[in-house]
Amino acid sequence: MMYNAKELKLNIQGRVFDYITFGSGEKALIMIQGLNTRGIKGAALSLAYMYRIFAKDYKVYLFDRRPDVCEGITVRDMALDIAAAMAELGIKKADVFGVSQGGMIAQYLAIDRPDLVNKLVLAVTLSRTNDMVRKVIHHWTQMAEQGAMKALVADMAEKMYSDAYIKRYRPFMPLLTVLQKPKDVRRFIILARACLSCNTYEILDRIKCPVLVLGGGRDQVLGGEASVELAEKLGCRIHMYDDLGHAAYEEAKDFNRVVYDFLIGGSLCSDEQNSMG
Repeated sequence: MMYNAKELKLNIQGRVFDYITFGSGEKALIMIQGLNTRGIKGAALSLAYMYRIFAKDYKVYLFDRRPDVCEGITVRDMALDIAAAMAELGIKKADVFGVSQGGMIAQYLAIDRPDLVNKLVLAVTLSRTNDMVRKVIHHWTQMAEQGAMKALVADMAEKMYSDAYIKRYRPFMPLLTVLQKPKDVRRFIILARACLSCNTYEILDRIKCPVLVLGGGRDQVLGGEASVELAEKLGCRIHMYDDLGHAAYEEAKDFNRVVYDFLIGGSLCSDEQNSMG
């Protein structure tokens, strides 16, 4: 199979997690995806291709959220699930790459289990909630509760992608609203609300490993300022895509290369790295 991509299941104390692996490297890379409407089942080949730059140096792991989410679950709880999955698979230390809600989870993993994290990449994420993300999550969960699934998927796309991207792919939007319709509306609502539980700002000093932050200057989900604030508090590198939004990780052609260079040990070129402040 392409890039040795596999879809597997992991039993952790009676909970059966879906997870994906790909790559043939000796090092472990834990990738933590953001909030989505469908989960990772069936996405092994597409994700392996999207992140193929990591396949030679790493064995990459992506774990879905726990199957039995309940009201009040937090991103910190999800970090505990990642730690438990790593223990079950014998992964003692890994590089960790978290996007959006996945970046919130990754922060708590690095805070609560620093022994498990070698290097950390936090993409289009935040350390504490703000008015923008509260408004967005409320709007998305309200549409989900009302059964307005097409409107929900369309609004998520509008808020995540740049105007140019939306214009280019607008003819495919009707298909997207079908493919990305939530399988389990209640699950989506609970996981969406969990984004508002992130509150690491005052304890970010517990993260001791090297960190890279990436953000989108036109992020309409949590605001580009959230990425800047996070990097300033951590005192780490930041790479901002000023003309892109929340989906910079999909739209920026060099996104994965910037992450790869940081994780493997390379440095960001002076014309690539934005200064903070």
